[in-house]
Amino acid sequence: MTITVTGKIERRNIGLGAWTFVTDEGVIYEIPKSTDKNLLKSGQTAKITGKVREDIMTTAMIGSLLEVHSFEVIE
Repeated sequence: MTITVTGKIERRNIGLGAWTFVTDEGVIYEIPKSTDKNLLKSGQTAKITGKVREDIMTTAMIGSLLEVHSFEVIE
């Protein structure tokens, strides 16, 4: 399922660390560490379009994985 959501990037201290995206509605997605480093800045607000990957599990198990296809940083 492809979605477009707005929210904040957060770094979580779970295991080796994990990146999350908390939408304005409070939904938490895990963001892969391989995502563009310009997006992975804690506290940054962004609009992300991506695919929710229910078929992948991670060691952090924070929420569904959001595979980022594109993003726009919101100042």
